[in-house]
Amino acid sequence: MQPTQAGASRPTLAVLALVLNALVWGISWWPLRELQAKGLHPLWSTVMIYLVAAIGVWVWKPQAWRGLLQHRGLLLLLVASGLTNVGFNWAVTVGDVVRVVLLFYLMPAWSVLIAWLLLNEKPTAGSLFRLALALAGVVIVLKSPGSPWPVPASIADWLALMGGLAFALTNVLLRKHGQTPAESRMLAMFAGGAIMAGAAAWAGMSAQIVPAPAFAPAGVPAALGLCLAFLLGNMALQYGAARLAASTTALVMLTEILFASASSAWLDAAEFSTRTLAGGGLIVLAALLAALAPEASAKKPAS
Repeated sequence: MQPTQAGASRPTLAVLALVLNALVWGISWWPLRELQAKGLHPLWSTVMIYLVAAIGVWVWKPQAWRGLLQHRGLLLLLVASGLTNVGFNWAVTVGDVVRVVLLFYLMPAWSVLIAWLLLNEKPTAGSLFRLALALAGVVIVLKSPGSPWPVPASIADWLALMGGLAFALTNVLLRKHGQTPAESRMLAMFAGGAIMAGAAAWAGMSAQIVPAPAFAPAGVPAALGLCLAFLLGNMALQYGAARLAASTTALVMLTEILFASASSAWLDAAEFSTRTLAGGGLIVLAALLAALAPEASAKKPAS
């Protein structure tokens, strides 16, 4: 799935691909919790799912490994993508789903800064205003009545913030290395999920934070379904992120908030407090303003 100029001329398809990826991530908390209920910690679930996916890519495109080793910048993509999954997948299984997703989606704010550093996309006054608006929203979400400062109150908060930063870096790196073979980028992301989650799970198990893996056969359908969903979502993310500006990618992916909010409300996995709604409203408003005033057109990926 090498990017082409023809694909770059169809931004609607790229946007729809990113929405598909957001849908996968927005509802992934449910099967991850189901697997945890069957004895498999989300880090071990991530290892299993992404290892299977990485092997699948390797069998499908054996040359993907060569591309990964030839383009050393993809190694950073491997780390960033892996940390994204460690942060998000763990956070949504131990924290309030909507709160986690809102903190994760400080990601557009991170993207403005990272794209400035890595892609030389200098932020405008408008983008800085929207950045401040999003940060104000996060402050409101984090500020609890019993705390004098708006600081993360749980491991889920910290994981969500870390995952959002890593995801912003992932999106920028996908655009920066859009000329590399698509199968190599895909392999980097899946291998990263397995390697980084495995390292975190091993460290957590040594510190007696993460239990040893224990998996019931009844969880196999959920694991296979989640593996397929993440595979499709990854392909969609690569297609869209390679064809749109990093800031646009980050903003379209905010639709995950809608999917996560709707699914968690339906299954009673989130608390819609006034503080969360107010802070979330500012974050979404910042995204809408950016969508109405796009800063930069996407560069055409090399064919």
